[in-house]
Amino acid sequence: MITAKKSIMKTTITIITAIILVGSTTFASAEGVPAWIKNNAGWWADGTISESEFIQGIQFLIKENVIVIPPTTMSAEKSQSVPEWIKNNAGWWADGTITDKEFVNGIQHLIKTGVISVSAEIKSPESLPVSSDDSKLASLEAELEKCAEIKQAYPRLNCERTAKHAIEAYTIIANGQSYHVGPLVYYWTGLDTEGNSFEISESGQAILSIRILAVNTSNDNVSMMCTGPAVCNYDVWNGDKAFKYSGMDFTNGQIVVKPGTSEIFNMLFGPNIGYGGTTFEYDSSKEYFFRISEPYGKMSIPLGLP
Repeated sequence: MITAKKSIMKTTITIITAIILVGSTTFASAEGVPAWIKNNAGWWADGTISESEFIQGIQFLIKENVIVIPPTTMSAEKSQSVPEWIKNNAGWWADGTITDKEFVNGIQHLIKTGVISVSAEIKSPESLPVSSDDSKLASLEAELEKCAEIKQAYPRLNCERTAKHAIEAYTIIANGQSYHVGPLVYYWTGLDTEGNSFEISESGQAILSIRILAVNTSNDNVSMMCTGPAVCNYDVWNGDKAFKYSGMDFTNGQIVVKPGTSEIFNMLFGPNIGYGGTTFEYDSSKEYFFRISEPYGKMSIPLGLP
């Protein structure tokens, strides 16, 4: 899978009043932090991203169990900013000078002093935690199995739909590349994974299928807009030409992603369907990108076509 530089999650999460976890609250132990987060730490250390972006991103990652912090109690010492030594730690951790545990110790200090706060709310499957531990996937699959116990047809189907989405979203996040665009984080798992493919038909037509997960990290509804091939905030670009979709599953021209939830969308690039569409053309000498051009941000995702 092609690796692209990840920017820190720029959430609009409000820093809630510190409800620091004590007593019977249970945390998983911190055995390791995902390696890609080291990029974010390094960018903060060298000034590429701001302190507030680092804080908001780390807080989101803690809440979503991407970074798992041991029980941390509140200190009488309060702070409104990040000590310089923690910024140094971030840089050292990014380049491998210090261990995951030492980095986590710095994050614990931010919790103790109220710079970062977390709540003990129970997360729904939509929380989409990332973990290399298959027990999480097993838990989500168990939730799907429980849906069969519901006797009424509509509630049972709704339960199954929610559980299946949570499983697929978890799988995409665990195996995909993340791209941060304003309040949304887009995940793509690359070609030759479920919902993603590229082929040349017998008639010589290039066919590209793309399946993307979008996670809303903000406190507000966010709309992804695509009202038609001619007016769509998503296309494929090869450096010279933009290609409009041949098929997509946006409803009424937009997909609304609620706070803390995710949506999966599909797009097909191939023959021209009219209404401002284009025929997808493949040139092996060019590099192709899936482009996002929303009012809240832009991103080009490298597709790695052969």
